[in-house]
Amino acid sequence: MKERIDREQLCGDITPCSFSFEIILENPIELHRVIVEITDVNDHSPTFQNDDLKFEISESAVPGSRFVLESADDPDVGLNALQRYFLTPNDYFVLKEHANPDGTKFAEMVIQKVLDREEHPYLSLKLIAVDGGDPQRSGTVNIDVTVLDVNDNVPVFNQTEYRASVIENALKGTYVTTVNATDTDSGSNGKITYYFSKLKGNAADMFSIDENSGLVSVLGQIDYEKDKRYEIRVEAKDQGGLTDSSKIIIEVIDVNDNAPVISVMSFSSTISEDAPPGTTVAVIKIKDYDSDDNGRVTCSINEGMPFQIRSSLSDYYNLITDVYFDRETVAEYNITIIAIDSGSPPLSSSATLRLSLSDVNDNAPVFEKRTYSVYVSENNSPGLSLFTVSARDSDWHQNARVSYFLSEQQIGGAPVSSLVSINAETGVLHAVRSFDYEQVKKFSFIIKAQDGGSPPLSSNATITVLIKDENDNAPQVLYPVQTGGSGVAEMVPRSADVGYLVSKVVAVDVDSGQNAWLSYKLQKATDRALFEVGAQNGEIRTVRQVTDKDAVKQKLTVVVEDNGQPSRSATVNINVAVADSFPEVLSEFTDFTHDKDNDNLTFYLVLALAVVSFLFVTCLVVIISVKIYRWRQSRIFYQSSLPVIPYYPPRYADAGGTGTLRHLYNYDVYRTTDSRKSDCQFVRPCSQNVLVVDPTCTGTTQRQISQKSVLDETDSPVEQKPPNTDWRFTQNQRPGPSGAAATPEVAVGTGPWPNPPTEAEQLQALMAAANEVSEATNTLGPGTMGLSTRYSPQFTLQHVPDYRQNVYIPGSTATLTANPQQPQQALPPPQASGAQPEPPKAAQTPASKKKSTKKEKK
Repeated sequence: MKERIDREQLCGDITPCSFSFEIILENPIELHRVIVEITDVNDHSPTFQNDDLKFEISESAVPGSRFVLESADDPDVGLNALQRYFLTPNDYFVLKEHANPDGTKFAEMVIQKVLDREEHPYLSLKLIAVDGGDPQRSGTVNIDVTVLDVNDNVPVFNQTEYRASVIENALKGTYVTTVNATDTDSGSNGKITYYFSKLKGNAADMFSIDENSGLVSVLGQIDYEKDKRYEIRVEAKDQGGLTDSSKIIIEVIDVNDNAPVISVMSFSSTISEDAPPGTTVAVIKIKDYDSDDNGRVTCSINEGMPFQIRSSLSDYYNLITDVYFDRETVAEYNITIIAIDSGSPPLSSSATLRLSLSDVNDNAPVFEKRTYSVYVSENNSPGLSLFTVSARDSDWHQNARVSYFLSEQQIGGAPVSSLVSINAETGVLHAVRSFDYEQVKKFSFIIKAQDGGSPPLSSNATITVLIKDENDNAPQVLYPVQTGGSGVAEMVPRSADVGYLVSKVVAVDVDSGQNAWLSYKLQKATDRALFEVGAQNGEIRTVRQVTDKDAVKQKLTVVVEDNGQPSRSATVNINVAVADSFPEVLSEFTDFTHDKDNDNLTFYLVLALAVVSFLFVTCLVVIISVKIYRWRQSRIFYQSSLPVIPYYPPRYADAGGTGTLRHLYNYDVYRTTDSRKSDCQFVRPCSQNVLVVDPTCTGTTQRQISQKSVLDETDSPVEQKPPNTDWRFTQNQRPGPSGAAATPEVAVGTGPWPNPPTEAEQLQALMAAANEVSEATNTLGPGTMGLSTRYSPQFTLQHVPDYRQNVYIPGSTATLTANPQQPQQALPPPQASGAQPEPPKAAQTPASKKKSTKKEKK
């Protein structure tokens, strides 16, 4: 063979493969056809046209899907030709062989398992084609399968729960956490966006999330006290709409940004001041919305408060009292409750409670003083405001409403309400009646101040009312006693020297102090050059020697004036006889008195009858009234039992020596004819007796008036009647100029009087006897004398006080003083009132002879 025979070149895929040629033989030439059949030799391997096969298969391809593979080419034939295909083992594809009608074989790749791009996005396979030769030959081709993505995977978070914390009050934009989700898909199927879902409460306003990165940050104002924890659902979504979700738990970290809150659950704004310690005043709740130490609260009250605060339940406190209260010291309390937490820095809050104490009547009214002295001038008008008392009660309202009352007590036998009254509301003290200093100089009583509490409390104060004297009483002449007419009272012998004591004017003024300082002066006199009066002592003395030219009858008018403003005065007429013998004096004064008797006889008779009738009716009415209205008597006035000789004014009491005489004279009361318009009036003492030498009367009468005072109204002002001087002594009771008289106990000639009596004393006694006889016989008559004697009880000398210290003996230069050791000469014995005694005859003087001759001629 000249060269190698290649069947595939010669025949290709035709089988059998042969060729022919002619052979000429030369010896023998022979022509022969030679057919040469070429037997195939497996000298070729199966080959593929391409080195790589590329497929893009969607992962959504369903199992059974077929993909035709490229056929291999093997020029060999027969058994040496392509016999089979083989696919490298895998889980997704299987190989199925098929024969073409021309006998060629091809293979298909069939999906037996769903492709998963996320698991095997690329598959690299090999297709092997093998022939049947020996040795067997094969050819391979790479199959690259690209799995196309399908949105078949949801996004998946890398954590099922995210935890984060954020401090409260964090600023906006503060980082909280980042969430992350993955999607195995590719492309748009794997692009994820984040968002919150199903937010509760105000979480949407508190946080925000970046949709691309998943970063969570603070959006609003975070408050631990509102939300201590946030649970937020977050979702991740791909472009195909597949989603996944997770949870974010955000813990809020507390900051001490809240002060404790004080709430008063119960509070009594008023409590009684006698509430015992331990009384609950208020129940308080204190809450701090912070946590841990930031919410741990300590509660207290301001210092100095008498209260305690105690914890009862959780967050609850009781405010209780700690002491006994006194509303009068502190009326209300401002209690400050302070709550402080334990944060850093600590925060605090406070609340103030105003607690008032209700009053309890535990304080009595208190006067400014315990005693008050009130001065009021006498003769005040009834209803005059005297004084205002005031008592303070430190309690409140009704407990402090003070009323004033007079305590029930007696002053001088009469209730105090008859003297003063008091306004219960204002405490103004008023005079109920007009006061008389000469009756009452001062009196004391108790005023009670009582509050309006229950039970009421009271206190007392003593009021002393001091009556100030006014010059409302004129001087009263005690001696010589004045009657309707003035008789011979004193006799001055013609032999009297200069300074001879003729008489002494004795006067008193029942006022006091300066109003009772008396001065004497001679107002009128028959012969001013003969007599003078001592300005201080009232002594009447001769200024010069008495001569025969001086008239027998001398009339002196003495004015007694007090020192008050304005001053008051009284006058007294004194008849002085200038003679040496009694008959001379008697003749002169008998003519003088006889002329007036005839003119006044009728007047005195009618007056006497009227007085007796009035006294009888008055006594009868008084007795009946006392019996019936005895219960209405509210004041008892005492009658003096001491007679006064000479006449002394009622109510005179001057033991201090401010008046002329140092003697105490009692007084009584009498009632007026209209007691409803006037107050209690004073009755003259029933034992006042007056020694009077009355030239208009020739007899002596006695009368004793005793009237009992009846008060129709206890608060009426006091009135005073003028003194009644219509008194007479009987002959056996008539004192001499020195105030002494004979009594059964004192024998004649044995008393303290000088023995024997002077001529002047004898003359006065004889003149008194003559006047009594003349009065009994000429004026009244027997019938009238009997009536006078019936209603005129006789006085005994035991009723007559000794006033010798105030009487001067005429003709003497010294004042007679009482001396019990000195013998006393009694006056001449008494004479019968019905007989007309003849005066004793005395030696006639020239003057008396002339008067007798003149009388006979008439």
